[in-house]
Amino acid sequence: MATFNDRTINSFKAKLVGGGARPNLFEVALAFPNALTTTGASGNTLTTEESRFMVKAAELPASNIGDIPVNFRGRILHVAGDRTFDPWTVTVINNNDWSIRQTLEDWSNMINNRTWDSGVTNPGTYHADANVYQLARAGTRTDAGGNFRLGGGDQIPVVAGYKFFGMWPSQVSSIALDYGSTDTIEEFQVTFQVEYWNPDYVMSSTEDAGSFTEAGKPSSGM
Repeated sequence: MATFNDRTINSFKAKLVGGGARPNLFEVALAFPNALTTTGASGNTLTTEESRFMVKAAELPASNIGDIPVNFRGRILHVAGDRTFDPWTVTVINNNDWSIRQTLEDWSNMINNRTWDSGVTNPGTYHADANVYQLARAGTRTDAGGNFRLGGGDQIPVVAGYKFFGMWPSQVSSIALDYGSTDTIEEFQVTFQVEYWNPDYVMSSTEDAGSFTEAGKPSSGM
C-alpha cells in the first residue's frame, strides 16, 4: 500500500525551484528585415533595443503536433501527424516617437504596398527573427558545471528562451482614440506568422539576441 509521508508543504516548497516562474518576468527582442532600411524606417538597431522595453505582453509558444485518426474495426488508432506553428502575438506600448509602430507599418507596406498591389516577392527579404526570454528572480539556477548563471553587476538571469524564425507581421492592430480615455498610454497588438521556433534551455548568464544559432542552440560564444 502506497504511503504519502513525504507529501508535505515543506516537500512542495523544496520542489518549487526559485519560487516558480513568473509571467511578468520576460523580455522580447524583435528584429527587422535589413531591407527596411531602404523604406524610410528609423534605425532598426534602436528599434530592436526599444522592443526589449516596449513589448509589454507576449507568449511562450505552444507545441502542436497534428492527429491522424485511423479507424480499425470499431476502434481508432491515433497516429502522429505534422507539426504546426501558431501565429505569435505581442502587445506593444506606443512611444510618443512612434518608432516601433512606424517600423512595423513600413515592414507591412514593404510586403504589400498600401497604394497598389505589389511588394517584395522573396520571403527571405521580408522575413526576420525574434527572441523571447523567461527571466528569473535570482541567479539560483546553475549550468551543467554547477556554476551560477547570474553574473555580476546588473545582469539578468535567464532560465529559458525561444527563438522564432521566418516571422512577418500579418496584422498591426488599430489604436483606439477616445476623449474619455484618461490615465492610460496607447498600445497595440502585432500578429506575426511564424515559420518555426526553437527552444533553448541552456542559456548564457544574460539574455542576448545573438545567442541563438539557426538550429536554436547556443552559439560558440556562450
